[in-house]
This record gives sequence, C-alpha cells and structure tokens, in this order.
Amino acid sequence: MIIKKQLIKRQVAGDFFLVPVGKTVYDNNGIFVLTTVGAFIWDLLPEAEDEEYILDRITQEYDVDRETAKRDLDNFLQKLRDMDII
Repeated sequence: MIIKKQLIKRQVAGDFFLVPVGKTVYDNNGIFVLTTVGAFIWDLLPEAEDEEYILDRITQEYDVDRETAKRDLDNFLQKLRDMDII
C-alpha cells in the first residue's frame, strides 16, 4: 500500500505516534497516536500488496479471530484513508 503523506513512526515511553515531517507538518494539526496493533499494521503497509496480507500477519501475531481482526483492520485503514494518508 502506498503511504501518501510524510509521517515517521516514533515510540516514546511505550506509546507509538505518527509524527508529520516535511510539507506534511503544514497539512496536519499535530501527531497521530497509534495502538500497538496500529503500529504493527503501519510497519506492514509499505510491503503489503493488499489487505489480506496484513490480515494474515495480524492473525499470526496476535490471539484474535479473523473476523474481529478484519473488522478492526478495516476501521484502521478507513481512518487512514479519511485522513488521506493512504
């Protein structure tokens, strides 16, 4: 998947954030907070050909059923789309 905006993932005191850099700083009013799973998904985005790849990796990494993982993944990706990040 293509990440459209310049964002860098940072971890501070165990919490994950997406920090805008470059021109993206002017387009956004702050940083984005990620859950641990959100950070995991973020790391997969550049190599993911499709959502199924990410879904497979989530269900391998975490103790979650596929239906729940799909619903949560769809919600996360939709938020990124709504913010024009992907």
